[in-house]
Amino acid sequence: MPAAEDAAFTSVVAAAARAYAPAGRTALHFARGKLRHDPVFRAILARGLVPDGARLVDLGCGQGVLIAFLRAARACFEAGEWPQGWPAPPRLAWARGVDLRRRAIAAARTAVANEAAFEVGDVRDAAVPACDAIAILDVLHYMPHADQARVLARCRQALAPGGVLLLRIGDADAGLRATITRLADQAITLLRGGAPRLYTRGLSSWIAEVEHAGFRVEATPMSAGTPFANVLIVARPAR
Repeated sequence: MPAAEDAAFTSVVAAAARAYAPAGRTALHFARGKLRHDPVFRAILARGLVPDGARLVDLGCGQGVLIAFLRAARACFEAGEWPQGWPAPPRLAWARGVDLRRRAIAAARTAVANEAAFEVGDVRDAAVPACDAIAILDVLHYMPHADQARVLARCRQALAPGGVLLLRIGDADAGLRATITRLADQAITLLRGGAPRLYTRGLSSWIAEVEHAGFRVEATPMSAGTPFANVLIVARPAR
């Protein structure tokens, strides 16, 4: 990445992370590290994947870093701190995040304040209002396959024409990288006090499931700079 582009992106990351300072050092450092080193955030901005004026729902939002990131990106853009050649970041009409972890939701509410709504809830049961963009990043493989299908069907029903579902998954057919991804996910689940049961799929199975829910799919590797087998599925309602 050119130095000027990297500097502008770093400014966005720093601005988003600073919002977590009132939530404590752990939340702050997590946000900074996640946004800086996870390639999915850079890709969402560089490719303009969230439409301008979007109503955004983040299912399994954690501490809300995606929403904080998009808000910070728009502020940096309006201040003239933006990578040359990247599309303008979206102005969000509203944003809503759902996650099971109360501590993560508390940090999200502290960081984003009145600019988004966050609630503690199970993605499998959470209502998905009519919207233009839905993010489900590294979440679906924690629930049984039947629940995965139900969540995807609700997303398809909620998305407006021209909307987008951003779904990051692990490719269980990716050999050693898949093994590393699975072990990392199990370790994270144990650290959070949960049972390390995963419901993984190979990429072709994920694509078939998303298409069955009524989407057309574009899949892009999304683990650059990491040892993982992550793929970003950009899904749009099929006509």
